[in-house]
Amino acid sequence: MYKLKTKAEFDSAHFLSGYNGKCANIHGHRWCIAAEISESELLQQGEKRGMIIDFGDFKKAVRAIADSFDHTLIYESGSLRAETLKALAAEGFSLTEVPFRPTAENFAKHFFELLRGDGLNVSSVTVYETPENCAVYEV
Repeated sequence: MYKLKTKAEFDSAHFLSGYNGKCANIHGHRWCIAAEISESELLQQGEKRGMIIDFGDFKKAVRAIADSFDHTLIYESGSLRAETLKALAAEGFSLTEVPFRPTAENFAKHFFELLRGDGLNVSSVTVYETPENCAVYEV
């Protein structure tokens, strides 16, 4: 089995609405997305012969996801009042709404699905919330 791995990092803030603990408050992380592609065979023809995929294409896709979440407040749909969102937007803050609770577990699945949607045959995505703590989504 051949495997390729790449990673990209981003900084953002989030909070867990309805959670009874420190993570209910807005706080930030240096997130790391580590994605893996697995294949039993390499390409046999063309300029990419001997590869699973061009590393540049793989890195670009993972980096694009990280860039789209960089330096923003990530929040779950319905977790902030309309007035709060309006006030934050009026202050010029970057806001990113997601349809799920913004946990490392949900991000791992979400990023996996985004990469699959880009046509990449990813086998796993690991999302590090801290250097020691991560969540993995794999097939």
